[in-house]
This record gives sequence, C-alpha cells and structure tokens, in this order.
Amino acid sequence: MKLTWLGHSGFRIEIENAVILLDPFLSGNPSFPDDRRAEAIQGATHLLISHGHGDHCADAVAIARELSIPIYCIHELSLLLAEEGLEVVGFGKGGTVELNGAQVTMVNATHSSSIDYQGGTPIYAGQPAGFMIAGDGHVIYASGDTDIMADMEWMAEYHQPDIGILCAGGHFTMDMKRAAFAAKKYFDFKVVIPCHYKTFPLLEQSAQTMIAALPHIRVVEPKILTAIDL
Repeated sequence: MKLTWLGHSGFRIEIENAVILLDPFLSGNPSFPDDRRAEAIQGATHLLISHGHGDHCADAVAIARELSIPIYCIHELSLLLAEEGLEVVGFGKGGTVELNGAQVTMVNATHSSSIDYQGGTPIYAGQPAGFMIAGDGHVIYASGDTDIMADMEWMAEYHQPDIGILCAGGHFTMDMKRAAFAAKKYFDFKVVIPCHYKTFPLLEQSAQTMIAALPHIRVVEPKILTAIDL
C-alpha cells in the first residue's frame, strides 16, 4: 500500500486494486507543483470526497471528466456533482462501498460543507464526513475536516484503524495539539500522517507539536508527491 500526499488534505491512496484520489486540491493550491498534475492523477480509479469545500472538492469534476472515473461522496453532494453529467455514487454515514477490493466506510466528522459556485452564495452540500479505508491488511482513518469528537471512541473500537490521516492545521479544524490528543485518547495508531496544514499562512506550518506529543507513534511529515510505503 502506498500513500502519497498531494498537498493540503489531498492524498493518492494505492490500496488493493484501487488508486483512490482523496480530496485532491491541485488547482490553486500554493503547495502543489502545477507541472506535476499528470503524475498525481495518473492511473486513478476513484475519487473520494469528504465534503464540498473548494479546498477538497474543486478539482473533482475536472479529474473525473478527464479520467472517466467515478466520484464517491455523501448523498447531497453527489446530487450537485451529478449535474455535471458525471458518474457519482452518493452514500451515507455508516455505509460501505467497495472500490476494487478496498472497503470504504463513511463516518462522522464535525465541520461544515457547502459549494461556492463562481463566487456566489454557498450552496448546502450535505454533511461533512471522514472515511475508514480497509485493505492490504490495514485500516486507514481519514478524518476529513473535523475537531475532536466523542464519536472517535466507538469508531476506533469498531474499525480498529492502524493508520491515521488527521487534519491538524488549526483555525478551521483540529490543530496539532488537539489531533495528537485525539490520537492518544481514542486510537491505537501505528502511523499518523498530519494534513490540512502548511498550505496557507493561517494554518500550522510544522508537525513538531504532534511529533513531541506522540513519542511512541510513527508520525510521518508527508512530502508532496513522495510515496509513503506501508
């Protein structure tokens, strides 16, 4: 299994026979090199979108159209994206979809979700979500945008994820300290990968606070388009 950071909260996840693009934010992302876009999306089989905000969803339509691959997301967002004439599969929290051998279950997140069409009034896009992604002997918890929540306790007990992709930039989501607290209190991760940071000055720029708080867990500071083999 390989995880490759695409900057911000975007990941390329090569698991089982799937190549999943999770929340790819490429266009307009100051941390993503535009000349490596083709490399980032090459061979992708599915798009997985946690919520409608532009820093997670804005590239979904273009990539899905270019590669002729389906988008998986919460039901209300799926209705909006389907208006673009794409293959979109909407599902809900607690629902599981099979993506070329990988089992993806939608779980709760505490945040907001909307689409801003051409700078107009935001349109409600359903609730935000996270995902449990199981395959190749691992379970990944991709938190999406969230704060700490009590749901993490049962989610950890039920799904038993060993890898955490945790938003940790602060301001809009958990920061490094809060994400590390959640990892210690609720989960038994072997590997934690922070995301939703560094992209803009408003967000945290370093994972050192998380690393210091989790001395017995492998905290990987991801590098853009550098694969993490797990």
